[in-house]
Amino acid sequence: MEAILFDWDGTLVDSLGAFHRANARVMDAFGLPFDEVVYRRHYVPDWRLMYLRLGIPGDRLEEANELWHTTFASGTDVVAFDGVAEALRALRDDGADLGIVTAGDRSIVVPQLERTGLVELLPIRVFGDDLAVHKPDPAPLRRALEMLGLEDRPDAVAYVGDAPTDMRMAVAAGCRAVGVMSVLGDPDELRAAGAEEIAPSVAAWTAAHLAASRLG
Repeated sequence: MEAILFDWDGTLVDSLGAFHRANARVMDAFGLPFDEVVYRRHYVPDWRLMYLRLGIPGDRLEEANELWHTTFASGTDVVAFDGVAEALRALRDDGADLGIVTAGDRSIVVPQLERTGLVELLPIRVFGDDLAVHKPDPAPLRRALEMLGLEDRPDAVAYVGDAPTDMRMAVAAGCRAVGVMSVLGDPDELRAAGAEEIAPSVAAWTAAHLAASRLG
């Protein structure tokens, strides 16, 4: 692989607690039920669509979003998963260009990149507010391919993510889809969405990928 691109939340960083806390605060404010089962059932990367599916009235989406941002920004519990920094350095040292394609807004993710110390390891970045469309639409991933100069060779790029929408986006863009197991990443659902490989973590996938490339 000439380049490896990653999802951010749930793949490189453990943000489930922060997301759950912020979403639960919003749902409570609107008198709506919310738990992990409800989140899995209604999750989509486009927060507007997800909130509509969860029952937020369309004319109050911005109010809900403002409350979400206020609650999410008040915490510092987003941390890189164990071994992620070391894995990214190993992939970079092996010659791969690295980056993220995330549904998260730039104003939220950039401070997290800096706080986790991953900012210098992920120079290619496409954020959720860069384009009008979201995963599984391939446009965000294609934007990253253009930044890499690999728009004509998407098969030289792997996209690593923890949700079925990540896999569908990778397949639609012509990239290798790599699934990481998580709350959103059930292995069977990841495979059904197009994952060619499944791993328990980015660190585990990196070790296997580098070992295979050395053998090959």
